[in-house]
Amino acid sequence: MLVRRLRSFAVAAALVAVPAAIAPAVASAPVHGRPPAAPVKHATSIGYGGAVSSVDPDATRIGIDVLRRGGNAVDAAVATAAALGVTEPYSSGIGGGGYFVHYDARTRRVETIDGRETAPATMPHDAFIDPATGSPYRFTPELVTSGVSVGTPGTLATWQRALDRWGHGGLADALAPATRLAAHGFVVDPTFRQQTLDNKARFAAFPATAALFLPGGDAPAVGSVFRNPDLARTYALIAARGPRAFYTGRLAAEIADNVQHPRTSPDTTLPVPPGFLSTGDLAGYRTVDRAPTHVGYRGYDVYGMAPSSSGGSTVGEALNILERFDLARVRADSGDAGVLHHYLEASALAFADRGAYVGDPASVDVPLGTLLSDEYAAGRACRLDPAHAATKPVPPGDVTAPPSACASAGGREREDTENVSTTNLTVVDRWGSVVEYTLTIEQTGGSGMVVPGRGFLLNNELTDFSTVYSAGDPNRIEPGERPRSSMSPTILLREGRPFLALGSPGGSTIITTVLQMLVDRIDRGMSIEEAIADPRAAQRNTANVTAEPAFIARWQDALVPYGHTLVPSGDAFTSAAEIGAATAVEIGRHGRLTAVAEPVRRGGGSAEVVWPVRR
Repeated sequence: MLVRRLRSFAVAAALVAVPAAIAPAVASAPVHGRPPAAPVKHATSIGYGGAVSSVDPDATRIGIDVLRRGGNAVDAAVATAAALGVTEPYSSGIGGGGYFVHYDARTRRVETIDGRETAPATMPHDAFIDPATGSPYRFTPELVTSGVSVGTPGTLATWQRALDRWGHGGLADALAPATRLAAHGFVVDPTFRQQTLDNKARFAAFPATAALFLPGGDAPAVGSVFRNPDLARTYALIAARGPRAFYTGRLAAEIADNVQHPRTSPDTTLPVPPGFLSTGDLAGYRTVDRAPTHVGYRGYDVYGMAPSSSGGSTVGEALNILERFDLARVRADSGDAGVLHHYLEASALAFADRGAYVGDPASVDVPLGTLLSDEYAAGRACRLDPAHAATKPVPPGDVTAPPSACASAGGREREDTENVSTTNLTVVDRWGSVVEYTLTIEQTGGSGMVVPGRGFLLNNELTDFSTVYSAGDPNRIEPGERPRSSMSPTILLREGRPFLALGSPGGSTIITTVLQMLVDRIDRGMSIEEAIADPRAAQRNTANVTAEPAFIARWQDALVPYGHTLVPSGDAFTSAAEIGAATAVEIGRHGRLTAVAEPVRRGGGSAEVVWPVRR
């Protein structure tokens, strides 16, 4: 194991004393010293010595500080993620899970950790059926805001596993800056306030959630300072006692009790079905070390997350399909509209196979080798008409058929219940190691349930299972298993060296966001800054293409002749029509790093480098 280099600067800070009586959560000044100032955001930073990109400037700053103090990419990634649990609590936190992809500069290997939430061991196949009616619960409000949707959290176990495998410092080191941030507070921005307002009715249903996020009955004001002393104490507890303080003992009992017996306000009208999570589920949770997915694409080695995520397989299959076409010639003949047509059609084909074959490999025989083979891609590519969009939904391919055989049976559109929240971060260190990490609590605001006195929201990740159980469905509810995810943390190598790392939130549009950014960067000749800002569209094997308004304005006239129907993005749960909030770092010659974050989406992210000039 590597030497613990960070111990000197972190342990005492991780155990920072947080007065028990600090209240309320929103105040005009921090616990000690001057009020925190609103941090400056940089959508693009170019330099050397390491880089961090995330959706939040406080979290990015914390990651950069870890790198400057001698931490490596894993130390910085975990510290950044812990800070996002403070400043982006509606998208991430220790009540959720995620996928961690790591490139080790020493071994030159890409490895991954599956930290996805799991279904409780006693969860029945009909868990999403209302016993009062015999029909499925409505997705909203019953499933979205419920105990039955809460899976066993995997985030904290992921942090510990990553640090044990690759970190220089320990968990206490990584938690220290976020503990201070939670205690001292951060400046509320318009995105935080709007996300709170979007969830006001749900949050008001739970006294503990309302007390933290709706002080005085309203969302925190823009420019105010939001503190979370309960989370600071929880982080300090975990720093002192390790993950066992979360997965066993009193805290575990409180988590399980709140899932099984949700604490609701007496005047709420929201039905909140209870769940099945137990202390045994928490004590038994384990992350899974998985081999990454891998495909070659136009000279790059593309590594992603294997099932239980569908991200690596679906992005990889779509790239394999696209590689069957000379997109440089397409672009020369038909312009970028022709390239985008190919991107949309390849995405639909890959999504058809995602729905038919991908689930948790613990209970489903996922034909991953076939789905990612060039031979299978050639067969799927023969269904892509360069001039006309296929009628959607397209059918899945036949993984048992001879190579290059084209399927002709009709397809069916599958229900998509993944929510558009989640968060992503990218880190590169001075030694050239890379982390791409996507983490989530699912819905913006998760289940809506804060564990009383602990300062964090519980996930509603089990809504990613299919609502109605079917033995032939690869994403059916199975006790102890992981629901299918679309998280797509991705690392590209060129000649064995890191070239680009990227990922995004956005539910099932995560896959299309990552895929479109790769097509933009590699096939359309954009810089990574241009690719992350480019208007987005998502074709997930549905009759219509979901697209941002700017994409519709720019490309509708050019894509309608191909047969594509574009409809505006957005959903019933948020006020935004954005697709994704990506982060990326590109590694150039002589270690030159281009770190990029969203310039506008979700209020704009923050990308920083350690040194703006080479040392």
